[in-house]
Amino acid sequence: MPVVTVHTPATVANIVCGFDVLGFALNEPYDKLVMRLLPEKTVRIINKDNYNLPIEPEKNVIGGALLAMLRELDDNIGFEIESTKNIKPGSGIGSSAASAAGAIVGANALLNNRFGKEDLVRLAMYGEQIASGARHADNIAPCIYGGVTLIRSNDPLDIIPLNFPPLYVTVIHPQIEVKTSEARQILKKQVPLKDAITQWANVGGLVAGFMKGDYDLIGRSMQDVLIEPIRSMLIPGFNDLKKVSMEAGALGGGISGSGPSVFMLSKDEATARKVEGAMRRVYEKIDVDFHIHVTTVNSQGATIQASN
Repeated sequence: MPVVTVHTPATVANIVCGFDVLGFALNEPYDKLVMRLLPEKTVRIINKDNYNLPIEPEKNVIGGALLAMLRELDDNIGFEIESTKNIKPGSGIGSSAASAAGAIVGANALLNNRFGKEDLVRLAMYGEQIASGARHADNIAPCIYGGVTLIRSNDPLDIIPLNFPPLYVTVIHPQIEVKTSEARQILKKQVPLKDAITQWANVGGLVAGFMKGDYDLIGRSMQDVLIEPIRSMLIPGFNDLKKVSMEAGALGGGISGSGPSVFMLSKDEATARKVEGAMRRVYEKIDVDFHIHVTTVNSQGATIQASN
């Protein structure tokens, strides 16, 4: 049976003001999946890391996505997956999306690309539902399409890849876990109209900033009056991280997905490295363990390497 290896990237969802509708892919870190076909309709998951994720397909995001794909296939085939996660579960940089999207992209390669990208996103969202309780695509879409994506609608699915200028990303990951399902539960169910108007304006401004390559507009638009004020309470030192990053020259940034990771965008690597140092000093003072990545926006998404 043929074998494929999938490298599937971390992602940043929301991009501050675009809750559940905006996201972008990162070049680092990324997960690795090795996949092969099986001669029966089943999903077999083998974990090659120390995160002790469930191997029962119904409880694992990989299984949830692949079972959805198998329901749409008449073939008597299945998939075996060896999963090596470098994106820590609960990190806020799309760990569950990387697993679900990577599995679907790898399976599609083994099936000689029967499905288009939009269908791949739709199927991978079944895996995301296991992780968060909601079928959202703001991590899945950039993981599959690469770059920056706008999800105009989840049902019917309508994904719009956006142009964007060169961007460097500094991501700090406190070594604590914030579960997406729990981070969604604390959000307000109703918001004031004036706050909704502010949020709409910022989303429109951010999309325009990406499309025009207008760094100043990108920076001005990364303001969140709905989600960040609530979720930031779950992240140690969040306000200080944001303050020192902006002083170091970042365009802007905020919580990555549901947290606890915090990201900042910069025009160039030198600024991104200054932001890294500023973030590091904040967390060294409050004695919180952390990892930091300085990387760029990934324009390819999940990639395939075939082998025999």
